[in-house]
Amino acid sequence: MIKENQKRLNNLAVLLDALVAVAAYLAAYFCVFRLQIFSAFTGPVKAVYRFDQYMSALFFLVPCLLCVYWVLRLYAPKRATQSIREVNSILQANLIVLLVFSLILFLGKERLQDFSRPMLAMFFLINSAGDVLFRYSVRQALRQFRRKGYNQKHVLLVGLSRAAFGYIDRTMENPVWGYKIRGILDDNTDWGYEYRGIHVIGSTEELGDILAVNRLDEIVITLGLNEYDKLEHIVAVCEKSGVHTKFVPDYNNIIPTRPFTEDLVGLPVVHIRHVPLTDSFNATIKRIFDIVGSVLALIVFSPVMLLTYLAVRLSSPGPVIFRQERVGLHNRAFAMYKFRSMRVQRPGEEKKEWTKAGDSRVTKVGRLIRKTSLDELPQLVNVLKGDMSLVGPRPERPFFVEKFREEIPRYMVKHQVRPGMTGWAQVNGYRGDTSIRKRIDYDLYYIENWTVGFDIKILFLTVVHGFINKNAY
Repeated sequence: MIKENQKRLNNLAVLLDALVAVAAYLAAYFCVFRLQIFSAFTGPVKAVYRFDQYMSALFFLVPCLLCVYWVLRLYAPKRATQSIREVNSILQANLIVLLVFSLILFLGKERLQDFSRPMLAMFFLINSAGDVLFRYSVRQALRQFRRKGYNQKHVLLVGLSRAAFGYIDRTMENPVWGYKIRGILDDNTDWGYEYRGIHVIGSTEELGDILAVNRLDEIVITLGLNEYDKLEHIVAVCEKSGVHTKFVPDYNNIIPTRPFTEDLVGLPVVHIRHVPLTDSFNATIKRIFDIVGSVLALIVFSPVMLLTYLAVRLSSPGPVIFRQERVGLHNRAFAMYKFRSMRVQRPGEEKKEWTKAGDSRVTKVGRLIRKTSLDELPQLVNVLKGDMSLVGPRPERPFFVEKFREEIPRYMVKHQVRPGMTGWAQVNGYRGDTSIRKRIDYDLYYIENWTVGFDIKILFLTVVHGFINKNAY
């Protein structure tokens, strides 16, 4: 029944997504051409094409949008999926389709050049907001349904281990997921043992008999590491019953991250850490975002950069641009550019430590541009070159990399992605002379949870929080 309900919900979701897209498109047409909401900025907006001609674009937009939603797994079961992940996927899908359609208009025949860009932008804004609201409403309705005992998934655990305790804890703390654990089978614990109200009801040898007389929606295998020799037999019994089966590996104390599995011509390969940017598609999207963003930023900040250039040039002798070796993607060293904020030092004179309050090496202009982060603006060139990204973990000098790789667990993981001008750690206050361990925790969270929407959020927070760095001296 649960499987059939899931299929119906998925089909309904596809249909409703299509209806939301059509409604959003009609609303965008009405807002732009009837309400003239952009007239205050651009003057009256006239529709170059007839209404039916504009509507014909829906035959491309709607199927394309639904296909991208499917690729981004927006129609996969999502009982335990975080809402923010779904929102990020919706924004990412809409952005991809917007870019593709805009590219078609740009490269298309002359008659396509007059298609209303304001209407297109309005459509994707309304559609993104509408889809997020629709899915949030469905999610809340299903959760209320499950709270009342409907649409429950009846689950049996096989194996009492740390994986089983973790699974029980999470399902108990999130009753809106709708999982009802009927019991545990285990060979090393006496019948009747209880954990948070869930009892051991037999041994793993009784699995076949239990499946024959009970209607279960899922079997969750939670064997301990020392019991994996039983795994093949248990999986065979589960497959014979036809009940959907999951496997929760008992390795959280060994691999404290979110791994993922790759299919290598039928051989499952478990990646210890999930890094979305190792996917070529994600990496390409981020690189395009970096190139466009850095070009726009160079244009916008060019007057500020010119004034900073003159201030540094006139305030102290020496080169205006300071090049410092940093460690980036795949542990490769590169020259990171900054406006020089210190007096020129002899080779080898530079201290192997962070700048402290009252550091005599910092010039008066340097102190100002460090405090306001203006010294970082030349790194936009690093972004264009591909050494850096707009968003990512901040790069460090080789001396400190060698030091921290021995002192801080998982420190080197940050080099699996391009370093950034700003990052999740920085917008959370970990800039300059602050805790490296905390900074790495935030960097790892960013690396494992990257999305285009997450990058936009970090850039937005960088602007909102301002460029003032209280830890810069």
